[in-house]
Parts: sequence; C-alpha cells; structure tokens
Amino acid sequence: MACRTAFIIALAAAWLAAPAARAQGATDPAGVWQTQAGDARVKVSKCGGGICGVIVGLKDPIDPATGKPQVDDKNPNPALKKRPMIGLSLFSGMQSAGPGKWSGQIYNADDGSSYASSVSVAGPNALKVEGCVGALCGGENWTRVGR
Repeated sequence: MACRTAFIIALAAAWLAAPAARAQGATDPAGVWQTQAGDARVKVSKCGGGICGVIVGLKDPIDPATGKPQVDDKNPNPALKKRPMIGLSLFSGMQSAGPGKWSGQIYNADDGSSYASSVSVAGPNALKVEGCVGALCGGENWTRVGR
C-alpha cells in the first residue's frame, strides 16, 4: 500500500510540474523554424540578451541560373551581393519586448532591405514574424522543425 501511495504522490507531483515546464518552453524561440512559404529554414538562438536568426537551409540551395549556391544577389550593396544565403543573419538588434516577444530589425533577402520587426512565440511550434515599413505591416507564421 505504501508503494502505491508513493507512486500516486510521484504521479501527482509530475502532473503538477508539467504545466510550469510547458509554460517555460512556450516562450523559448530557440530552435530551427521553417518559413511560411517553406523556402527557408532559420535557426533561432539566444544571443547578446536577445535572439539571432540565421538561415541554415533552403528549399532550393542551388541557383538554377548559375548552378552555384544561392547568394544574396538582391542586396543593394555590391560588396554583399556574393555572400552565401546559407549562414546569412536575418535578425539584427532583436531584443526582448516582453515574455516571448522581441523587436528589432529583419533582413528581407527577397528585396535586400531591412525592416522594423517583431517576433513572438505563438505556441510551442509557431513563431509569428512581422515586419513594417512605416504604417504598412505584414507577417507570417513559421513552424518549428523537429524538437
């Protein structure tokens, strides 16, 4: 009987601790995320009191026009046009703006520009990424890849 009581107490303790563990993990953006369009995978990690986001994979890593790895050819800075897309940093100055939220700048490789941005954890497997130019804002949801 004592063994059964100990088991029930241990089970109850684990059950009560689980929501706290899930809540803590629910605001952690660290991991690999796939963009909404599915064209890139971005590794998000904590860095410098904020978060960093780096491209770690592309749906089409080889440029069909050149037969070589994709590069940042939309960048208006000629010195940056040849840098590889894989390894490219997307977030800059992304600092905490509250639990599970960060704000800073995001680089858009589609047009070579950076925009004011916010990132927020929208669930254990969802990251909301938004960017604004003046009053015009847009966003997308990224999906966690693996765990």
